[in-house]
Amino acid sequence: MLVDHHCHLDFPEFAPDLDGVVSRAKAAGVATMVTISTRIRKFDQILAVAERFDDVYCSVGTHPHNADEERGIPTSEIIALSRHPKVVAIGEAGLDYYYKNGSPEAQAEGFRAHIAAARETGLPLEIHTRDADADTLALLEDEHKNGAFPAVLHCYTGGRDLALRAVELGLYVSFSGVISFKKTEALQDIAREVPLDRILVETDAPFLAPVPYRGKTNEPAYVVHTAAALARIRGVSEAEIARATTDNFFRLYTKAKRPQENGAVAS
Repeated sequence: MLVDHHCHLDFPEFAPDLDGVVSRAKAAGVATMVTISTRIRKFDQILAVAERFDDVYCSVGTHPHNADEERGIPTSEIIALSRHPKVVAIGEAGLDYYYKNGSPEAQAEGFRAHIAAARETGLPLEIHTRDADADTLALLEDEHKNGAFPAVLHCYTGGRDLALRAVELGLYVSFSGVISFKKTEALQDIAREVPLDRILVETDAPFLAPVPYRGKTNEPAYVVHTAAALARIRGVSEAEIARATTDNFFRLYTKAKRPQENGAVAS
């Protein structure tokens, strides 16, 4: 069994065949999916997707690209929306300086508001960070002084220092299909070094499809290939990666219900 803790099933790429996308994931052994919010003001749309399928959950949050658009949304509103039974995570939020969508000030404000929501609710924060390692780490360390909070660095493509320091702060690190690409040796080295009990796998679908589907529309079923790449990189079996990453997910996402395996509730 595998989990795709970060995909975007509300995106238009999936609208024509959403039932098929979820069915293919199930057939591939992906038992649980979390569809991730990028705009709080469109939360009803993502919630509708989660409510449509038994083992699909969602988050609530504002992507850093939309930080200016949704600037000023209070932590209390994020917390209130997170009380829905299908909401198992906060975010995604964080810092992204690559595309320069969203001012750094609005991104940082939103990031802190989401951290506060994660701290208050105990729900994990899905952190988006790109080309912002130093500022992300500084903000995480500063916020950690106010109390620990559960979180994962999603679709990790940053450097070694941020990944390992985040683990020291109690965070998890998630790898996407990027680790299956050529010329990602530095990222693969990080994937070997992060402790196995702090690793997750994801698709970030519809983006970043892993080999052998690179360049095509990604979907949750393809997390199987990311897990296989991670197993090769770490020199362990695919079964071990599946077991560890699934256990890690349910340890972190405490609100998600673990589905049955072989007719019995998995421990």
